[in-house]
Amino acid sequence: MKNTKDFRRRLEGAPLLLDGAMGTELYSRGVYTNQCYDELNTTRPEIVSAVHSDYLRAGAEIISTNTYGANRHKLSSHGLAETVVQINKAGAKIARSAMEKSGHDAFVAGCIGPLGRRLKPLGTLDIKDAKEAFAEQARGLVEGGVDLIIIETMAIAGELVQAVKAVHEVCDLPVIAQFTLSEWNESAYGTTLPLFAAKLHDLDVDVIGINCSIGPYKLLEASQVLLENTDHPIIIQPNAGELEWVEDRLITRSTPEYFAEYTKRLIQNGVKLVGACCGSTPAHISAMEAAIRAISPELSKVKIPVAVKIKPRDFRTDFIKPYREMSQLAKSFDDNQFVFSVELNPPRSPSIKRIIRNVKKLQENGVSIVNIPDGPRASARLSAMVLAQSIQAETGMDVLPHYTCRDRNILGIQSDLLGAEVMGINNILCITGDPPKLGDYPMATAVFDVDAIGLIHIGDNLNHSLDLAGNPIPNATALLLGCGANPGALDLDLEIDRLHRKIDNGACYVLTQPVFNEEIFFHFVEKADIPEVPILVGILPLASFRNAEFFHNEVPGMEVPQPIRDRLKPVTDREEAAKIGVEIAAETLIKSAPKAQGAYIMPPFGRVELALQVIDIFRESDYGRKILVPQE
Repeated sequence: MKNTKDFRRRLEGAPLLLDGAMGTELYSRGVYTNQCYDELNTTRPEIVSAVHSDYLRAGAEIISTNTYGANRHKLSSHGLAETVVQINKAGAKIARSAMEKSGHDAFVAGCIGPLGRRLKPLGTLDIKDAKEAFAEQARGLVEGGVDLIIIETMAIAGELVQAVKAVHEVCDLPVIAQFTLSEWNESAYGTTLPLFAAKLHDLDVDVIGINCSIGPYKLLEASQVLLENTDHPIIIQPNAGELEWVEDRLITRSTPEYFAEYTKRLIQNGVKLVGACCGSTPAHISAMEAAIRAISPELSKVKIPVAVKIKPRDFRTDFIKPYREMSQLAKSFDDNQFVFSVELNPPRSPSIKRIIRNVKKLQENGVSIVNIPDGPRASARLSAMVLAQSIQAETGMDVLPHYTCRDRNILGIQSDLLGAEVMGINNILCITGDPPKLGDYPMATAVFDVDAIGLIHIGDNLNHSLDLAGNPIPNATALLLGCGANPGALDLDLEIDRLHRKIDNGACYVLTQPVFNEEIFFHFVEKADIPEVPILVGILPLASFRNAEFFHNEVPGMEVPQPIRDRLKPVTDREEAAKIGVEIAAETLIKSAPKAQGAYIMPPFGRVELALQVIDIFRESDYGRKILVPQE
């Protein structure tokens, strides 16, 4: 069972995907509607487990127990009113067992649906009786080991409130509270979206949202209204379209592809959790998972199996050839030299003459390695690997091509890394990559079979004569694998946790996102606590106020402090602005250098002269003269 904090912390990260319809799947497997679906937890647990397993394979990160109607009032019509705790406990255990057997790390949500009887004064059910019924069901789910409670498909606000209060009396697990609408703006009983939000505002729930009854199109509009009326994270689980009768059968028409499109729209609008309801299948969830990965690559679900798990204790010795002979970068690290690396974007055409001229200029000024991004900002450019080989062949300059997970599946990744070894490209920076929606081709399909951690793991396998499945291969590679990190990440704990996982999987140096505040960098270095791993601090000379505003507002993971933007704001002359940008960059580098083993400089618009100016100022500084080897 996961810790309660796990789910609440996970809410701060990327979007979460829930599963789809349980009843639809049970019906498709031959369980007819005259049976009690909840009773299957005790009479046919294998069929319920199979549904959970299919949704987990499809990519669901939260699976809901088969207990939607497992309360005393609904079960009484089947003569099962005395089995509430037993059925709910069994449902929780089935879901947890399916999750553990699948190998997928998911949350188990205890599902609580409406009681099937209306509260007074509109109906005959006392509020006290309703609350007791909800509490009884919650106790069974908690005993079965759920991670959270999901209360769903509530059409009456008062009933939803009583359910929430009952759950809180039983446990302190996270609570998702969902209501259902008959139209996009109100329930069958006339309760509006703002009223639902207001009723839940003062209750201790973690997530609120809408499920069932209507399809993605209308719930997209509803989600926009809900987001305006609450500060809670939002969950949306539409039906697979509008329900309709066709030849005496109740069906829905929304395809998985249609769901995928609306998944993107919901998340881009600010919805935090998505799933599906009546009429949906694992195919819908699989399509939604692919859509989420396309816009949230950190959610890679593919895990690379390995026959042998190797975690080197000393990253400088665990290679097929001496560490310092792998590349000039490795030698510099081994000699504890301060490294200057400058980033050059690949061109949008086959011509590389300008790039080669810039490389030679950098080489003449003591820059030891060139960084080459891989389709930066999800744009179509010359292959970073091809450009790296050309630079190395024509100039002898050490190269560090970036390699992203966006455009290749796990087979292509292995092929490319083997090819890098053949071409003599030993330095590889392993990054997840920007999703296509950020670039010029938002319609492009992202792959993201793995994220940067999985990519490093594949490369580390190859370094140990293992293919991506852990099978022995005749010859090992000698790839010096690096990774990225963001010292200014909003969730620094998560960023550092991922950094440690990258290092555990084979990364042996770190390049950071641009740093504009040395205190943030120092805090990151201290908290990360990786003294044995070289860190190159990211330095970006800003070209203008507009350049600073762009990076601050439109580039994920970048933050340019207000004082720096204010310093550039009054400057209208292009060259004067660039000069100030260089000064700011040099100041940041000088202050950050004591905690780094190098600088990763990213000149805007390919202006290498700005990078060289930053380096010159650093060399003339007291700290620079102290640590740098004199240039010949």
